[in-house]
Amino acid sequence: MLVAEKKITVKEFLQMEFEGEDAYYELINGEIVKKSSPSLRHQETSQNINFEMLKFVRTKKMGKVFTAPTDVYLDDYTHLIPDLFFVSKKNKNILDYGGEGIVRGAPDLIVEILSPSSTLKDRFDKKNIYEKRGVREYWIVDPNNKTIEIYENKKGVYEPFSFAAGEGKVASKVLKGLELEVKGIFSE
Repeated sequence: MLVAEKKITVKEFLQMEFEGEDAYYELINGEIVKKSSPSLRHQETSQNINFEMLKFVRTKKMGKVFTAPTDVYLDDYTHLIPDLFFVSKKNKNILDYGGEGIVRGAPDLIVEILSPSSTLKDRFDKKNIYEKRGVREYWIVDPNNKTIEIYENKKGVYEPFSFAAGEGKVASKVLKGLELEVKGIFSE
């Protein structure tokens, strides 16, 4: 992990150049963090969730679904690249299709897919950031253990809402009516 001597702002972060095309960089509370390229299992899981979520959202005309690498700026010291996220039509003002083509604010729903190098960041650092910034629903997806955990933001605190391991379904509150069969998400 790269660590700066002082907190870096998003403005400073955007002016930096990073070498190597095998990784992305995020800014978490003013610290630069390298995000490694995802594994095949991670990508397959991401594609399966994206397919189901995108199909549902488009059919219901609820908003937009995005996948990594799409920049999400949550404050002056936080620039993240979630694996997947949803922005409702009601919240579309955070989508900046202009010059930088970024998201400025909290998406309604964020999905992070665990990998060995991201487990602690996704379970603790990012979860706390998303919780405090008002992301209404947070999914933690673990391809190795074939689990999906869904948390609902209630008054600034995440509470478990839906969970499945190996088989069974998970349901979303933000995407009311969306249910995913876990076995299908982790199929090989």
